[in-house]
Amino acid sequence: MMTYTPLAAKIMPNLTLELQNPYHYTHLPDQQKIQNWAKAALQDSSQTDEISVTLRFVDKAEGLALNQRYRDKAYATNILSFTFDQPILPKGVTLDLPLHLGDLVVCLPVIKAEAQAQKKSLEQHCSHLIVHGILHLQGYDHIEEQQAQQMEALETHLLQTLGYPDPYEVASNQGKR
Repeated sequence: MMTYTPLAAKIMPNLTLELQNPYHYTHLPDQQKIQNWAKAALQDSSQTDEISVTLRFVDKAEGLALNQRYRDKAYATNILSFTFDQPILPKGVTLDLPLHLGDLVVCLPVIKAEAQAQKKSLEQHCSHLIVHGILHLQGYDHIEEQQAQQMEALETHLLQTLGYPDPYEVASNQGKR
């Protein structure tokens, strides 16, 4: 596995995290914890002081519909990341708005089942997926092996900094990556 080398100086912008819970789930992780996970995953944010992300917790039907529409997959997945393409403004025009990275959609029934199957707490699994999703919004990916190793090393480092174990070590012990 690849090792992670932290950035020398990390400037932390203010993060506005809009949480959406349209199904009124009562067993979500604490909002401050979610905020901390997302903020910890911000990497090179020296270009802006303000960043926003929308995080929506959905049921299986909505998760399936979104995964089918945007990824052509006929199942609900644990998390979907939708990056926001910043509009190109005319020269000299600026907006006094946060940089919107994008939207994360978390299918709570899927992550609850995965956490149970992997013998993890919901909080532990959710922290991993939020960090994972925020990294995706910043351009990290795991399609190619080298990308996967880099992203997994970074996720592991960030989660250990937050006090959580290596999510891939736990998963690999159960035959999953």
